[in-house]
Amino acid sequence: MNLPWHQYVMGIVYVLAGLNHFRQPRLYLKIIPPIFKNPKLLNQLSGLAEIVLGITICIVYTSSFAAWGIILLLIAIFPANYYMYKNDSVALGLPKWLRLLRLPLQLFLIYWAYLYT
Repeated sequence: MNLPWHQYVMGIVYVLAGLNHFRQPRLYLKIIPPIFKNPKLLNQLSGLAEIVLGITICIVYTSSFAAWGIILLLIAIFPANYYMYKNDSVALGLPKWLRLLRLPLQLFLIYWAYLYT
């Protein structure tokens, strides 16, 4: 355990989030914009990516690559968060103000991952 404790927290958060893609896929499928084809595959790939990146961010030799992977993943999933913000029908019951807060949260998560590059 030569990494900072908060890096392990990040890893756990991403592993749990990735597992949730398989546990409750309908939540994620709903927010994938219709412009993207094969939402089921995209959900599975993003869930798998979160699990793999969450594990590898906790390994000294792979943590820098994993951090860059997390940054790229966060950029890739931004359209889903924006789509969720703009469309009340896919809001998962969240109020608009909370969906708006999710957008800058992505920037914070990118910065957090960047700390480990």
